[in-house]
Amino acid sequence: MAGFKVTRISEGPVKPASATPEETLPLAWVDRYPTHRGLVESMHIFRREALGKALAYFYPLAGRIVEGDEPGCPAIRCTADGVYFAEAEADCSLEDVRFLERPLLLPKEDLVPYPGDDRWGVEPHNTIMMMQITKFTCGGFVMGLRFNHASADGMGAAQFINAVGDMARGLTEPKVKPVWHREKFPNPKIKPGPLPELPVLALDYIVLDFPTGYLDDLKKQYKAHSGKFCSGFDVLTAKLWQCRTRALNLEASAEVKLCFFASVRHLLKLDRGYYGNSIFPVKMSAPAEKVLGSSIMEVVDMIRQAKDRMAVEFFQFAKEETDQDPFQMTFNYESIYVSDWSKLGFSEVDYGFGPPVFAGPLVNNDFIASVVILKAPLPLDGTRMLASCVTKEHSEEFVRGMKADLP
Repeated sequence: MAGFKVTRISEGPVKPASATPEETLPLAWVDRYPTHRGLVESMHIFRREALGKALAYFYPLAGRIVEGDEPGCPAIRCTADGVYFAEAEADCSLEDVRFLERPLLLPKEDLVPYPGDDRWGVEPHNTIMMMQITKFTCGGFVMGLRFNHASADGMGAAQFINAVGDMARGLTEPKVKPVWHREKFPNPKIKPGPLPELPVLALDYIVLDFPTGYLDDLKKQYKAHSGKFCSGFDVLTAKLWQCRTRALNLEASAEVKLCFFASVRHLLKLDRGYYGNSIFPVKMSAPAEKVLGSSIMEVVDMIRQAKDRMAVEFFQFAKEETDQDPFQMTFNYESIYVSDWSKLGFSEVDYGFGPPVFAGPLVNNDFIASVVILKAPLPLDGTRMLASCVTKEHSEEFVRGMKADLP
């Protein structure tokens, strides 16, 4: 690290600005899923009472996760105890730390709250939200967020953060009012499978940027290939899967897997203000030789076919026409997981100073080969890929393939 210092100047709970109901709210099946009982960390970089006002609407987030009436069925107790909030000051500008481009020039522990028991006597997995605002000498600030996945998915978390921005800009209520309605998500009697064993993979951290024009050209190629439209996510994920498979240099018959989560809001016709988890996995697998022997456009076909199957598989899950846990995952080096942050809404948050320069997760683990796709930081135009999906021995070939036809 470069020797810059971050000092916390205040910390403690922020409670709803007005009285809220005292009740225990059940969580949906997908909210209760064991792997969602954890805090997702993210960082939101900007060139700033609103929190408490937003919590008056999203009051369950000011509560605590407790065990429900049935074993293994956690719920949220609306206690109005508040969220952990810290303010900090850095002795440098955002430019000094390269706008927190990777590798970080400040420890992430200085930017995201990790209070000890003496300051926050709540178990992390029972805490719903922690937030830290760090001000820099240039006038910019970074919001470090830890959000419990059991309470909301990425779109729901972004809905809350946008509501904080609405209140900060002087609105009397959020533009999108929250609704709970967790009973609208299916509650089948399917038991979650056992937690998977996590390998240690020692993955490289790679950042890649793709201009909008480049992705638009790939989408036009797919339209010419199939007569159908596809998304930038589709073409970028197809390129990722093929380039990674080539870099791994596997046996031709080796099975390679790709997984990402898709929203089911449209399938359930959920209200716009619904902020609970409303996701379902899209999975596909193929022999390495098929992924490598196909054109990029043919790999896009495979991805779109899996997306089309998702609706059928979701309703089979909802109607208990299967006893298999669709959320059960396999974490090995042949499998890759892709997360799309580009349309969640974090990049549109405005506290009165305009949208963030960058908003994205602080994830860098050594047990899940994963990629996050999100908007490139300003002033860049296009899409950024944060990849922790190959080991050092495979990273050079992977990067070469991903950059092969970039302008």
